Amino acid sequence: MATQQAVQTYDASAIQVLEGLEAVRRRPGMYVGGTDVRALHHLVYEVVDNAIDEALAGACDRIEVIVHKDRSVTVEDNGRGIPVDIHPQTGRPALEVVMTTLHAGAKFGGKSYKVSGGLHGVGVSAVNALSEWCEVVVKRGGKIYRQRYERGRPVTPVEVIGRTKPNDTGTRVTFKYDPTIFKNVDFKYEVLVQRLREMAFVTRGVWIRFVDERLDREMNFYFEGGIKAFVRYLNRNRKPLHPVVYAHKVIDDVEVEVALQYTDAFTESVYAFANTIHTVDGGTHLTGLRTAITRTLNDYARKYGLLKENEPNLSGEDTREGLTAIVSVKHPDPQFESQTKVKLMNPEVQTYVQQVTAEALGEFLEQNPQYAKAILQKCLLSARARAAARKARELVIRKSALESTSLPGRLADCSSRNREDTELFIVEGISAGGSAKQARDRHFQAVLPLRGKILNVEKARLDKALHNKEIQALITALGTGIGEDFDISKLRYNRIIIMADADVDGSHIRTLLLTFFFRYMPKIIEEGHLYIAQPPLYRIEHKKKVWYAYSDEEKDRILARLTKNGASESQIRVQRYKGLGEMNPQQLWETTMDPERRTLIQVTLEDAAEADRIFTVLMGPEVPPRRQFIQRHAREVRNLDI
Repeated sequence: MATQQAVQTYDASAIQVLEGLEAVRRRPGMYVGGTDVRALHHLVYEVVDNAIDEALAGACDRIEVIVHKDRSVTVEDNGRGIPVDIHPQTGRPALEVVMTTLHAGAKFGGKSYKVSGGLHGVGVSAVNALSEWCEVVVKRGGKIYRQRYERGRPVTPVEVIGRTKPNDTGTRVTFKYDPTIFKNVDFKYEVLVQRLREMAFVTRGVWIRFVDERLDREMNFYFEGGIKAFVRYLNRNRKPLHPVVYAHKVIDDVEVEVALQYTDAFTESVYAFANTIHTVDGGTHLTGLRTAITRTLNDYARKYGLLKENEPNLSGEDTREGLTAIVSVKHPDPQFESQTKVKLMNPEVQTYVQQVTAEALGEFLEQNPQYAKAILQKCLLSARARAAARKARELVIRKSALESTSLPGRLADCSSRNREDTELFIVEGISAGGSAKQARDRHFQAVLPLRGKILNVEKARLDKALHNKEIQALITALGTGIGEDFDISKLRYNRIIIMADADVDGSHIRTLLLTFFFRYMPKIIEEGHLYIAQPPLYRIEHKKKVWYAYSDEEKDRILARLTKNGASESQIRVQRYKGLGEMNPQQLWETTMDPERRTLIQVTLEDAAEADRIFTVLMGPEVPPRRQFIQRHAREVRNLDI
């Protein structure tokens, strides 16, 4: 029951009005999706999106992104430059209004930007609000203007700092994220490279230069071929079955682009963009693409007798095996699910994309019967394999290996039934599994030892994978089912932790497991349930005191400190752990399993296209791309046992 005092204090004085950009600082999750590393990168994307919008308006063909050594970021374009004249409604310079006011921008009326990714007028002002400081330089009308802000507030007026040629225009935004909001996170070179590459692919004819001064690295992107080039890039380590099918059409002011190609792979690689923004959760444009492909292939198969009268139609899954496709729409008034723009909602887009895709694919099949036959044979083989997988699942279920109350005999389950508290350690080897079972806290920690290496699912369809006993045990322990029956709500543990030896074999087992989760249970990764344990590499003992080192550098620091304090080499004992089984249960608990002291790496999916490419290179059937990858990255490898 509420107290009398609590009831009395709820009056008008209890209502807070957050002025200016204070709402963004109080609730960053509403504007950039949180305060984690993904949200940090979102700050860069919001500023780059504005430069891309200038390119879509035909006013910009060069964009430069620089991560400076102090972690500040500069985004510069040669667009028209943010207006600096006095805004009629507010009486302040337009630049200041744009940078300090939510829902202020030139993208609402449709006059200045026919198509835009930054539609809410929130992006750049939210970046400003979440920055320790921000500085904007504008070249416009033969003058160079500048204004500086600190935590979203102007600290200088909009002032003229120089002159330039009248046709030299553009905007340069430099910001330093606020470390009191974004704690213990930093920009990742590869993440930014992949996003900028995507933007260059879907914004044909724009040059994007990326410089990371921290690493002294630079990348330049320019793709005249647009999304056709994107599909070829994604498939460069696969065997294509036919040339890229491409379509481009404008319907009711909505521009639709589609590029697709089938390969010998067993998985689908499809990416959707709206106004150059990667809509990771898809939306109506992705639905339209998939519907058109399935319907068109079924119509062709029926027309030419590739499907017999008594055979059912190909399903969507059958027609997507081995498919690589990009759908990109540019809409004057897109409706996104949220400010982070992960899903497109416009219902008319589904019809437009469906129409464009069906016309292009249907025409391609009619004109290229040899390629049509290769594609349909791939789909029919997929259908037969899925039928076999269905029978395999049913057989395994009857054997009490899947979706039953019977859990694998090797699983040491935990006693807690509150899923939020629980975690499952997937452990390499029976010996290490025995140590882990003794080391664990039985209340919330479960242990599943695996015998040897699981099947490489990158080279096998689901029907074959389901005959692998280790995969059967893993699926049963997780409780989610697999394939068509996968249900994330049935996941039995909140954290799934891969715990393997710190050697080459351990790395291989981790990669096999990651491939399995990425290909068949990506939701577990997307919803933040998958982790990798970090066992120590060394145990260092001196005068009955023990230290654990998780890298060679950490070992060297500990040894240097001990030597500096007077310890001789003969007094220091260094043990190199080759495997988890070498640790006794107490050591395993202290270093790798104790939530208070352990180090876990959360597996995230920041860039699906790049992850897809890496798994194809590392685990796919083609050897030359893997050899090239190893040669290129060999010098970066640490702790290599030979």
